[in-house]
Amino acid sequence: MMQLMDIVAAEPLEGFHVRLTFTDHTTREVDLWPYIHRGPIFAPVRDDVAFFRQMEIRDGTIAWPNGADIDPNVLYYPELHPAAWAHEQTPSP
Repeated sequence: MMQLMDIVAAEPLEGFHVRLTFTDHTTREVDLWPYIHRGPIFAPVRDDVAFFRQMEIRDGTIAWPNGADIDPNVLYYPELHPAAWAHEQTPSP
């Protein structure tokens, strides 16, 4: 059974990498590109490095001023994927 995690600290690093600290004191460096490279809500996050760096902790996860956020459990458990990914269709060749 997975324990639900919250993010308690986030530090933007180079590119789209971030150092995250979770409620269990685990610290991870995560490349956020796979999470922000799709979807219109993330357009300002991926298109403007200054906007990307405006991330803050809100309700236990990282969030941006436009309301974009990423589930902290997806960032903690690498085997999980955002729910929106399940609804995407693979393009036909």
